[in-house]
Amino acid sequence: MRVLIVDDERPARDKLRRLLEQEPDITAIEEARDGIDALERLPAFVPDLLLLDIQMPEITGLDVAASLPSPAPLVVFVTAYDEYAIQAFDANAIDYLLKPYDQARLQRALQRVRDRLTPRLAPARQDAPAANAAPAPALAMPDVHQLLIPDRNGMRIIKVEQIQWIETADNYVVLHTADGQPLMRQTLAGLLEKLGPRFQRCHRRAAVQLDWIAGVQTLDKGDGELILRGGARVPCSRQYRADVMARLE
Repeated sequence: MRVLIVDDERPARDKLRRLLEQEPDITAIEEARDGIDALERLPAFVPDLLLLDIQMPEITGLDVAASLPSPAPLVVFVTAYDEYAIQAFDANAIDYLLKPYDQARLQRALQRVRDRLTPRLAPARQDAPAANAAPAPALAMPDVHQLLIPDRNGMRIIKVEQIQWIETADNYVVLHTADGQPLMRQTLAGLLEKLGPRFQRCHRRAAVQLDWIAGVQTLDKGDGELILRGGARVPCSRQYRADVMARLE
């Protein structure tokens, strides 16, 4: 099991590392000093589990949990504040460790994680399944509810439901919302994979959130425009028009 510890206090990280090192199935441990650091480390480290503090500078642990890419690691919140428990479980947390905790309490949380991870981590059996056997169902991953966009004052939180459409801009994408058009360093294909089926590509340089579409206008040569609630008009090329219409039916 690969574990990323996320806490802005060094003693708290040291305690977790010391206890985790006594668990034989923990194969890799890495630390992040805050939520921004954690999100930057995720793509390279690819943890199975986040041990995540809630109250941290700039962005909270709850913001981190809502911004995890898919497939997302499992989350156990580790905090000194019990008033966030309901919000933590709403964020699909596996457990909620209240500081100060001991090794026995951490082990109970880790066992819950192991039970959930077993379908992902179990080694292939020597006896191969029958050719007509149904594949095991994939684990459902929590949806990404918000994106964190760096700006000159720190981080800006963009709720996914507010994104009307997305277009490419060199090595960035532009997120069109009613409150502005922030830039995010990401490919359009990579972002659409993270956001899931609520968005549909409608042009080689654009994608739209389906719930924002109010109408479709046909143009010459099979191209069209998508008219969004609020008045925005988004190009829809003939290459993608049939897919868009099928998703709207």
